Amino acid sequence: MYVRMTLNYDFASLEPFIDTHTMGLHYNKHYLGYLKNLNNLLAKNNYNYEYSLKDLVYHLDLFDKNDLENIKFNLGGVLNHELYWNSVSPKKNNVPVKAIKVAIEKKYQSYDNFKTVFTETAMSLKGSGYTFLVLKANNDIEIVNTTNQHTPYMDNDIPLMTMDMWEHAYYINYENNKKEYIENFFDIVDYENINRLYEENKKRIA
Repeated sequence: MYVRMTLNYDFASLEPFIDTHTMGLHYNKHYLGYLKNLNNLLAKNNYNYEYSLKDLVYHLDLFDKNDLENIKFNLGGVLNHELYWNSVSPKKNNVPVKAIKVAIEKKYQSYDNFKTVFTETAMSLKGSGYTFLVLKANNDIEIVNTTNQHTPYMDNDIPLMTMDMWEHAYYINYENNKKEYIENFFDIVDYENINRLYEENKKRIA
């Protein structure tokens, strides 16, 4: 079965931007709930775990059509949350580095403008979902929203960074003030990890 992702930081590490209680609920209840549901659905379908979670997106034809939507939903829930955990960290100096810095400045003219576009995109999301920075098939980067637990892998994009816009990710801290949550998100973004994903995947599809 697929196993939980271990965080590289503890639940209190993202204070004051994300509180310890929210992190505990988010990881233990929401993320692990999706993982448990996914494993149960895959066991029901006699799946042999031959693919990674990411590669499983491209082999959904293996499963009974009656379970397919639930499998996609929970698979997206696992993948999106794991990227979210890797998109943030308690590191300081949270600014773009190396190749992703060059790509952001080329696409959005400046980091400040990138943050503005990212914020506006996130604020435009209706209901629950995520805001992603993705790598397109042509090696361009783009900021996109997805609803519910849809993952960009299902659109043949490679997600590099995400912000969870479900209320469980921020409501205890911010209530309905989504913009403050979004603005504070940039204080905990881990651009070293985002750059690693960008360089690995840009090389692969170049």
